Amino acid sequence: MKIKILDLNYKPTDIAVGSARSCYYGKKIVTPEEAQNWEKKNELLNSIFKAGHHTTLQHYHFTILIEGMSRHLIWRLLHSHMFYNSEQVSQRYAKMRIENFYMPKNADEEKWREYYVNMFKYYDEFCEKLEPIMKEKLPKFQKHNAKKKAQEMARYLLPVGMKAHLYHTINVITALRYISVANVLPESKIEAKEFITQLEKEMLRIDENLKPLIEFAKKEKSIFPKIDMQKYRSEKNVKVFDIINYDFELNSNYAGVLRTSNLFLDESLLGGFNSYIKLSFSADAQNQRHRRSPAIRPAIKDIYKRDFYIPPIIEENLLDEYTKAINYSYEFFEEESKNIGFDEAIYALTNAHNIEILEKDDFNEFAHKAQMRLCYNAQQEIFDIVYEQVKQLKEYGVKIDKFLPPCAVRFKEKIKPYCPEGDRFCGIKVWKLDFENYKRDI
Repeated sequence: MKIKILDLNYKPTDIAVGSARSCYYGKKIVTPEEAQNWEKKNELLNSIFKAGHHTTLQHYHFTILIEGMSRHLIWRLLHSHMFYNSEQVSQRYAKMRIENFYMPKNADEEKWREYYVNMFKYYDEFCEKLEPIMKEKLPKFQKHNAKKKAQEMARYLLPVGMKAHLYHTINVITALRYISVANVLPESKIEAKEFITQLEKEMLRIDENLKPLIEFAKKEKSIFPKIDMQKYRSEKNVKVFDIINYDFELNSNYAGVLRTSNLFLDESLLGGFNSYIKLSFSADAQNQRHRRSPAIRPAIKDIYKRDFYIPPIIEENLLDEYTKAINYSYEFFEEESKNIGFDEAIYALTNAHNIEILEKDDFNEFAHKAQMRLCYNAQQEIFDIVYEQVKQLKEYGVKIDKFLPPCAVRFKEKIKPYCPEGDRFCGIKVWKLDFENYKRDI
């Protein structure tokens, strides 16, 4: 046996053609160097691409450094599918800055700047007011985190026009799909076009032989699906339905850091369920990181109404001020929707605005998701959503041993330390609690 990890200096089309030729060449593997100088390289590349044989273009990945993209476009395009990896600046742990807002191209800049300044003032005020409240709630050894906990709750007041920086890794096919769908996004079209223009230039800088594929992607017909959410709506914020009651045994694959349950699939893959979920933009941004829990996310215009998430700690202490800030944001958004259109005014909506999604989970993926989101360090809103999902699964007769937080799963598997968070331990021995007794203040 012989293996070699390819260096990073190869062009994506050389790897694609080399891998394609290797499928039909019996003597040996065709290297990227050999593909590079082959006279029929571009002919084969275009042929397999147009025939839909795209796996050869999935070997090469672009790692893109992105600065100044709105969080709404990140949510709508970059993180709305399963085929990416991102590391993005956190609004939970990093203090946001007033200059980091996206300005819609057709907007009255003075008016929008005033709006952003006002919302940022609300954010600053809530950071300040929430910090002593958090300090009082946190255990002694966690009190130094009060400021970050305050930021976590205050960020609900930030508009989705807040810009972010991130590392974003995708394969060639996903990059081409971005180019194809940018014109049909229901929101943020102008910003999306700016992104794909730069993306195209960067792709051609890496490999000029991608040009025919890029031109093909531009001409490919794409549509944004129309989703009738009315038939899925429920009075509850979360409803689990269509549950297949197929259980499976818990094993140590579900407790390890590498989560080898995703490599050694078992019966968990055969069971699954769908969820109608109402949640904030902020929570769904976290939810999207579970890429094997795909979800339908309708055009916001089709489901829009004034509806927003209120963190329990804010409801208890600062409800009037919070409601005032949110109502101000809705008034501005609705006025600007008339002035510049719904899809561009979208940047004025806050992180707290509630949307509706339809999510599909298999039990294998949900075991991982539940473990991560039932940790007491997880974002509270998504903790509450996942708790409700697990609770409903339990009511349907599904054993929930594998849908508990990491410490509880590790406790059952006798893996120490029970809490894998180290100095981020929440201070509560959750593994000793019954599921029904899980309760969080913050």
